Amino acid sequence: MTGTAEAIVETLEALGVERIFGYPGGRVIELFDHLPESEIRLVRPRDEREASVMAEMHGRLTGQPGVLSGQGPWVGSLGLIGQMEARLSSSPMVVLTEASERGNYSTLAPYQQSRGDYGGLDLPKILDGVTKEHWFPRTPTETLRSVQLAFKHAVSGRPGPTAVVLDGDGVTGEVPDDPIPPVWDPVQQTRTWLSRPTAEDVAAAVDALADAERPVIVAGNGVHAAKAYDELAAVAEAYDAVVATSYLGKSTFPETDERAAGVIGSFGHEGANQVVSEADVLLVVGCRMNPMDTNWQAPSFIRPDEQTIVHADIDTRNAGWVYPADVGLVGDAKESLRELAEAGGGESDWALDRARDARESFTAPECDSDDSPILPQRAVKEIEAVVDADTIVTADSGNNRFWLLNYLQTPAVRTYFGSGGVGGMGWANPAAVSAALATDKDVVAVAGDGGFTMTMTSVETAVEYGVAPTFVVLNDTSLGMVRQMQHGEDDISGVEFHDTDFVKVAEGFGAVGHRVTTADALADALREGKASDVPTVVDVRIDREQDMAETLQSSFYAQVGGLHE
Repeated sequence: MTGTAEAIVETLEALGVERIFGYPGGRVIELFDHLPESEIRLVRPRDEREASVMAEMHGRLTGQPGVLSGQGPWVGSLGLIGQMEARLSSSPMVVLTEASERGNYSTLAPYQQSRGDYGGLDLPKILDGVTKEHWFPRTPTETLRSVQLAFKHAVSGRPGPTAVVLDGDGVTGEVPDDPIPPVWDPVQQTRTWLSRPTAEDVAAAVDALADAERPVIVAGNGVHAAKAYDELAAVAEAYDAVVATSYLGKSTFPETDERAAGVIGSFGHEGANQVVSEADVLLVVGCRMNPMDTNWQAPSFIRPDEQTIVHADIDTRNAGWVYPADVGLVGDAKESLRELAEAGGGESDWALDRARDARESFTAPECDSDDSPILPQRAVKEIEAVVDADTIVTADSGNNRFWLLNYLQTPAVRTYFGSGGVGGMGWANPAAVSAALATDKDVVAVAGDGGFTMTMTSVETAVEYGVAPTFVVLNDTSLGMVRQMQHGEDDISGVEFHDTDFVKVAEGFGAVGHRVTTADALADALREGKASDVPTVVDVRIDREQDMAETLQSSFYAQVGGLHE
C-alpha cells in the first residue's frame, strides 16, 4: 500500500502541477516530505500571505490551478488574501491545508487545532466563506478523491479557489489497494467540458449587433479567464465595434489598437465611459458590471430602456444581474465570442473615429512634466516606455493602480494584471514574483510605499528563486488615497509613514536599489532594472499633492456624488 501523502504528491504530478506555493507546518509537512523526490518545486516565500497571492497569480496567468499549501490556522488567516482575490477575480486555485488536529486530544482544545471542535478554531467555516468548494476528508480514499475534485471544481464554470483540509488518518494512513468506492485516474476524474450558448441566443445577439449603429464591447476579466483574446478581436472586427474594458479586463485587448477606447468606471477613462454611454448596442463579455465598473449605476451611464444589452457570462446568474439584459449568452467566453464571430457581422461609420477620440484620455499635460518630485502621471509614462508585448505589469491597490489604469496604454494582451477582485494592498509584489516564475517575460510590479512595505520580503523571495522583477514604489510617504480623502490636515489618523530607505532594504535582500527624484533618472533605473538579472527596487519620489480622485473621477461618477472607493 502507498501512504496517502505520497499518493497526493503523485496525484499532483499526474495533473501537471509544476510548483507549490507554501510554508511548511502542521500536517502539510507530510506532503512536503515527499516533494524532494518529485518533479514538483516548492516555492516558499516568507509567509502564507505572499504564498497565497503567488498561487492566485499563477492560476490567473496559466489557467491551471495555483496550489497553496500551509498550516491551517495561517492559511485561514494570512493566506486568505490570495484566496479572496482568487474568488472575486475568477482565478483557479487549490488550497491543500490541514487542521492541526491532535488525535485523542482533539476534544481538549489543544494548541492551534482548527477542526471546529469546541475550544478550537473552525477552519472549515472560514474556508466555506471564501472558497467555491471545500472538503474535510477523514480517510485516505476520501482524501484522494477530494484532491481530485478540488482540481476539477477550481476550473469548472467560473474558476476560483477550492480547498482540502487534511486531517489525521486521512493524510497519515495507507491507501487501500482496492478502495471502495474506487479512486479513479486523476486526469480522467478532473476532466471538464466547456459550455456554450444556445443557437437561439446567438442568433438574437447577432441580429442586435448586426443592426447596431454604435456597437460597443465591454470586455471583462472573463476574457482573461477564457484566454479569448483572438475571439474578442474577431468579434470587434466582424461587427465594426469599439472595445472598452473593465478594470480587471484591462489588457484583454491592446489599448493601442484602433478600436480600443480604454477602461470604464468611476476612476476610468472619461473617453471610454462616454463611448459606452453613447452606444446603442452593448456586448458585455465576462464582466459582472460591479459598481466601480458602472459608475455606481449613474442613471445616464448605461440605460437599459434605451440601449440593447447582450450579456455573455460563464455563470447564468451574472448575465443580466445588474442591468436587465435583452440577450444572455451563457457559456465560456471563448465559445460565445467564436460563435458570434462566425455567425454574422455588421458595419459602422462611427467606431474607428470614436475610438480614436476616446483614446485621448490616455494622455494629459502632466504626463510630459519634468517636475521634481515626479508627477505620478509622468512616472506611469516612463513605466509605459519599458512595457512591450513581452512585459507583464502587476498593479497594487490604492492610488497607484488608478494612475496606471489611466495612463499606462497597454501594447498587447496579457500585459497588465491588477488587484481588483478584493483589491488588497501588498498584492503586486508576490504577484510579480509568481509571474516571473511562470513565464519568461519581464515583470514590473507597481505599488505605493504602503503596499510595497506589506510584502517587500517578496524581493528576497525573487532573489532566492532566481527571478528578476522590477519593483516600482510610487512613494509619497503615506497612504495616499486615504490621506487625500481628508477634509482637513490630520483629519484621518494613521495615514502618514516615516521615510523608509528602500534602497538599503533592497540591498539587504541581495537586490539592486535606486532612489529617483527626476523623470530622467526614473527612465534610466527602469531600463537598468529590465536588463538586470537580479531584482531591482526603484523608489520613485512622487508629488503627493497630485489628487487622484479629483483628477480622475469620471463625470458619471460625479453625478452620484463621488462615493470614493
